[in-house]
Amino acid sequence: MSEPGWDNLIDRHMQRQAVERGLSRNSLEAYGRDLRDFQSFCRDRGIEPRQLDAAALTDYLQYLTERGMAVTSQRRALSSVRGLIREMVEGGLLQRDPRPAIKLRPFSRPLPKTLSRRDIDLLLAAIDGSSTRGLRDRAMVELAYGCGLRVSELVKLQVAQLDLEEGLLKVMGKGNKERIVPIGSGAIAALSAYSRALAADRAARSDFGNRAKRKARAGRALKPSSAMFVSRLGRPMTRQNFFKALKEWARADRRLDWISPHTLRHCFATHLVEGGADLRSVQEMLGHSNISTTQIYTHLSKSHLRKVHRTFHPRATFDKVQTPSGRET
Repeated sequence: MSEPGWDNLIDRHMQRQAVERGLSRNSLEAYGRDLRDFQSFCRDRGIEPRQLDAAALTDYLQYLTERGMAVTSQRRALSSVRGLIREMVEGGLLQRDPRPAIKLRPFSRPLPKTLSRRDIDLLLAAIDGSSTRGLRDRAMVELAYGCGLRVSELVKLQVAQLDLEEGLLKVMGKGNKERIVPIGSGAIAALSAYSRALAADRAARSDFGNRAKRKARAGRALKPSSAMFVSRLGRPMTRQNFFKALKEWARADRRLDWISPHTLRHCFATHLVEGGADLRSVQEMLGHSNISTTQIYTHLSKSHLRKVHRTFHPRATFDKVQTPSGRET
C-alpha cells in the first residue's frame, strides 16, 4: 500500500478537527489555510511526509519570517502544523517527532484597546433609534457589550436563545460549547424596542405581500427568520453587516473610529474586572476554555488601578522637595 500524500493527510486531519473538536467553520478555514500553505512549502522543496524533520520545520519558520509574517501569526501557523504532525507520529508515519526541537521566540501579547464607560454611552447615543435599523444596531451593541458576545455568536443568535423575562441568554460558543450569560436591563430594553419595531414592519410588509402575491421575490425577502437580528430584506445579519453598521455609528466621534465588534467584548470583560468581578465568573461568561486567556484583563485592571491611584491619592504624585540635608526627595 502506498503511503498517504499531503492531500490525504491534511484532508483526514481536517475531518478529525471538525468531528472530534467541533471547531467552527471560521476556525476550520483558518486551519485549512495554514496547512495548505505548509503543504505548498513542502512540495516546492520536494519534502515528502515521511521526510519531515526538525530542519524542515526550521526552514518553514524562516520562510514565514522572510514573508514578513508577525510572530503571533507564525505561532498560529505552527500550531496548525503541530496538530498535523502529532497525527503523523501517532499513525507511525514519522518515527521521530520533530516538534520538541522547534521553539518560537517569546513575545509580549499587546493589551487590547478598550473604551471607557462614557465612550460606550456616547456610542449608543450616536445610534439613531428612530428606525428599525437603528433599533437593531443599538440592540446588537447593547448585547455585544452587555453579554461579551463574539461577533459570530451575535449574528447567529436565534430568538429561542433569549429569555427576556428571566434575563438570560443561551450562547453557543466555540466548539459548540453552551454557556448561560445574564442580560442587563439596558440590553433587555433595547431588544424589546427592536422586537416591537420588527414585528410592526413584518405586519406591514405582510399586508403588502397579500396585495402583490405575484411578486415571488418580495415574498421570499419578507419571509420571517428565526434569527434575532435580520437585514432590511429579512435575512440573518452577517459579520460584515454588523462591522459596517458599527463603523458607521462610530464615525460620529473621531476618537471611536478605530473600534471593531470585538472591542465591545473586551470592554465587557474589562469593565467587569474593574468593577470587582472575580476572574472565574468572567471566564465563564466569556466562554474561555482556559483561564489564562481571561487573565489578560487583570493586566488591564492593574492599569486602571494605577490610574485611579495617580488621580486620587494625595501622595501618588508630588513635587520634589528639599530635605534639611539638601537632598531631593
